[in-house]
Amino acid sequence: MINTVQQHIIARDISWLAFNERVLQEALDESNPIIERLRFLGIYSSNMDEFFRVRYASMKRLAQISSKKQLRLGQREPGDVLQEISEKVKDLQARSQEINDMLMAELSQHDIEFVNEKDLTAGQQDFVRNYFVNKVSPTVFTLMIDPNVPVPELRDKSIYLAIRMYLKGEKDSPRIALIEVPSDLVGRFVQLPRYGKQYLMYLEDLIRYNLNYILFIFNIEKIEAHTIKITRDAELDLDDDVSKGFLEKMTRSVKKRRIGDPVRFVYDEEISPEVLDFLINRIDLDNFDSLIPGGRYHNKKDLIKFPDLGNPDLEFERFPVYNHPDLDLDRSILEVLKTRDVLLFLPYHNFSYIIRTLREAALDPRVRSIEITLYRLADESRIISALVNAAKNGVEVTVVIELQARFDEANNIGWTEVLQTEGVNVIFGVQGLKVHSKIILITREEEDGIRHYASIGTGNFNESTARFYTDYHLLTANPNITKDAVKLFDFLRNNYKVMRYKHLIVSPHHTRKAFIALIDKEIDNSKKGRPAGIQLKLNSISDVKLIEKLYEASSYGVKIKLIVRGICSLIPGIKGVSENIEAISILDRYLEHSRLFIFTNGGNPRYFLGSADWMTRNLDFRVEVCTPVYDDKVKRQLRDHFDIIWKDNVKSRWHNEELNNEYRQIKGPKIRSQYAMHDYVKKQLKSG
Repeated sequence: MINTVQQHIIARDISWLAFNERVLQEALDESNPIIERLRFLGIYSSNMDEFFRVRYASMKRLAQISSKKQLRLGQREPGDVLQEISEKVKDLQARSQEINDMLMAELSQHDIEFVNEKDLTAGQQDFVRNYFVNKVSPTVFTLMIDPNVPVPELRDKSIYLAIRMYLKGEKDSPRIALIEVPSDLVGRFVQLPRYGKQYLMYLEDLIRYNLNYILFIFNIEKIEAHTIKITRDAELDLDDDVSKGFLEKMTRSVKKRRIGDPVRFVYDEEISPEVLDFLINRIDLDNFDSLIPGGRYHNKKDLIKFPDLGNPDLEFERFPVYNHPDLDLDRSILEVLKTRDVLLFLPYHNFSYIIRTLREAALDPRVRSIEITLYRLADESRIISALVNAAKNGVEVTVVIELQARFDEANNIGWTEVLQTEGVNVIFGVQGLKVHSKIILITREEEDGIRHYASIGTGNFNESTARFYTDYHLLTANPNITKDAVKLFDFLRNNYKVMRYKHLIVSPHHTRKAFIALIDKEIDNSKKGRPAGIQLKLNSISDVKLIEKLYEASSYGVKIKLIVRGICSLIPGIKGVSENIEAISILDRYLEHSRLFIFTNGGNPRYFLGSADWMTRNLDFRVEVCTPVYDDKVKRQLRDHFDIIWKDNVKSRWHNEELNNEYRQIKGPKIRSQYAMHDYVKKQLKSG
């Protein structure tokens, strides 16, 4: 089986590129409003940035180790994988540019048009000059490049204008300069006065128009300006100085990330070869860095924040957020949980129930403690406010905050300082492991003794992402679950203890074994002619051992349905290996982020939800929590949810070996699962 598995595994990074290609498909989908299509193009660009900062950078480090170590890895030569990635990325880059040009043309049909520095009317020229002087000029600085000195470190993720100036009397020795485009400070898109149409301008074009004003001290005869962008390795390098605390090490490391090794250099393909060679040599790029020609504009990730132009028809219709039928505004949530479990399904339900639960606990004189794990937080976090309020009211508050939540390190460091200042007990997780679990534990002293209440979920306690990530939060007072939650927080305080959990599935010690045992049970049931089946909803699946186990289950006739949004290294439908496995991906207006596990279990299905994808990092190198679901009403809801999503024939694509992202064709009425789910939650409210 091992050899068979190795033959039928799609490389994780190649599968990820196929996922991002699905995002590009959404930018092409004419059923999406035009501004939403632009935003999907922005998401594609943002995803690609993160891919190079993390995955490509990791592969580059592998490629730089000795060939003997590479041989021991037993995998493809990293250099070969880098080459394949670069070729695919160049193809996707060209396609994304074509899509960008097409969308820009379509915008003009809605009386929205981008203009550059060459297209301006006399009135627009005056506006652009005044806008530059009043808002942009104080943020613009010019860096002259000495041909004999390496270029100073360029900032990761920023756009630069690479300028070549020909001065009068110096035609044979042009000057080279760089200007960083300050889009973070003044915004990427400039709205010009409306003349029949709404005109927009990229900030770098506004700077191009004002170059003579910026460089007035030079006697310029001719000037060229093209955009470039560099992407750097995002790996944090933590020093091992025992005299420094972990918080101090993290703070220093985050600052050093800004000058990490370059891994990608994107440039305007119209730039002159001489300037391009000059920059590449001065930036000191090596053979493993990806050089990618692009269009006139980079950092299309800014399209995610495309300005509101006052035309709601060009964006998705806003879905209302529903209250939960079991939770009234004037009723204690903790009292409700004494009688039943409650499933919050975001973003269809209101995230404020999580805030309300914490606020209620902060005010309740019987509450002794609140414990919570935090991975990613909103910039303006009401979660933090509720925890600080509880601490001020005398509740013992313990926060396990993950300082190494990638790209949120600086934000989490800032919140750590706030919490510590307010007297909250802050724990920095487990050495060598990221605490990725999403769990709250409230301890309350009641008439009949101590009772615990818990929230265990699939998504972060983040009110910003809760608006567009689909996630579950199970609120429960079931003692089987809460007793294990107590053990989990004991482990987070005392990492040397390996706990035994009777109900929760916890990484890194138990998750892999637990899911293998659940799959083995389905195999055994299938052999005995009992009902057997597996339905999984995940963000990613790439762990070879669990893929091997699913292949084994398929070979024994277990029917397996997988809904995998992102990476899927498993290949369905291979005769004799995975012919009983079907796998689809859903991409739509919300990011499918919830993780759900259903095992038929001989006709008495078992349901689990939690934070762990089936990737090696989640199973072996993180603290993850998956909880069983015992409430029959919640089980029915989860069953309905999976069935609705599985029937999607509008936004679902097949996972297959060809990675062609083929749309799934199912006869019958069109079902767009996120819209159908909205209707389902709405009907629940009426029936509740």
